[in-house]
Amino acid sequence: MKPELKGHLMVLFCIVVWGITFVSTKILLEWRSPVEIALDRFVLAYGLLFLLHPVIKKPQWREEVFFCGLGLFGVTLYFLTENIALQYTQASSVGLLVSSAPLLTAFFAHFTTHDEKLSPRLIVGSLVALFGVALVMFNGSVILKLNPLGDILALSAGAAWAVYCLLLKRAGQRYGYLYLTRQVFFYGIVTLLPAAWWMNYRFDFALWLDPLQGGNMLFLGVVASALCFVAWNKALGIIGAVKASNYIYLIPLITMLTAVAVLGERITVVGAAGAALILLGVYYAEHGMKMPTSKYIK
Repeated sequence: MKPELKGHLMVLFCIVVWGITFVSTKILLEWRSPVEIALDRFVLAYGLLFLLHPVIKKPQWREEVFFCGLGLFGVTLYFLTENIALQYTQASSVGLLVSSAPLLTAFFAHFTTHDEKLSPRLIVGSLVALFGVALVMFNGSVILKLNPLGDILALSAGAAWAVYCLLLKRAGQRYGYLYLTRQVFFYGIVTLLPAAWWMNYRFDFALWLDPLQGGNMLFLGVVASALCFVAWNKALGIIGAVKASNYIYLIPLITMLTAVAVLGERITVVGAAGAALILLGVYYAEHGMKMPTSKYIK
C-alpha cells in the first residue's frame, strides 16, 4: 500500500471514530460533566500508551515546552472551549463553527509553511463542504440564535485544533508516534487539572462498573483517544496538516448517521442534501492541492 493512501485511510478511520464520539459523549453527559469525561478519557489513554511504550527520556526543556503546547491546544483548549461553548449557544452553532478548523488550518498553513498553500479549488471545496455542514447541523431549521461568547468559544475550538495540527507537523519524524502522543496526553492532563478543580471534578469508580458508562468511557479513552490520536499524528506527517484536516468536514455526517442508528433520530431532506454537499466539497478540495509528500515519508 502506498504511504499516501495509508495516510488517507488512517485519517478516515479517525474521522469515523470521532464522529461516533459525539453520540457516545451525549450518552455520558447524563451522568458526567464535560471536564470529567475529558480528564478521565485522557488519563486512561495516557496510561495505556505508557504501558505500550514505557520509555522515559531525559527531558529537554525546549522539547517539553513544545509538547506542552501540543497538549494545551490539542487537548485542553480544544475540548474545553468546545464543551463550554455548548453552555452558551446552540449545539448546531457550535458544530458549524468548530467545523471551521480545516479552513483555519489551510489559512494558517498558507502563511506559516512553504509546501501547503491555498488554492482557489481548495477554498471553493472547503466552502461547499462547510455549507453542507451547516445544513446537517441545523437540520432545516432557519432559527439562528447568535451568542457572541458561545460563538467565539466555538470558533476558538476550531482555531485551537488548527494550531495543534500545524505544531504537530513541525514535529516531523523526530519522535516516535507513541511517545509523541503520550507526551501530548500528559501535558493535556496537566493543563486540564486547573479546569477540573474549578469545575468541581469528581471521580466515581462505580460509574465505570456500569456497562453503558464504562463501555462508552473505554471507547473514548482507548479507541477515540489513544488509538486515533496516534493514527492521526502519524497520518498528518504523511499527507500534511491541510489535507488531513479537510476530512473534519465529514464528522457531522458520521455523527448524523450514528445518531440515526443508535438514538433513532431521523434524516431530513435538508440533512441528506447537506451530506451530499459535504462529500462533494471534500472530494473537490482534496484534489485542489498539490503537496509533495516524499519529505515526510521514511
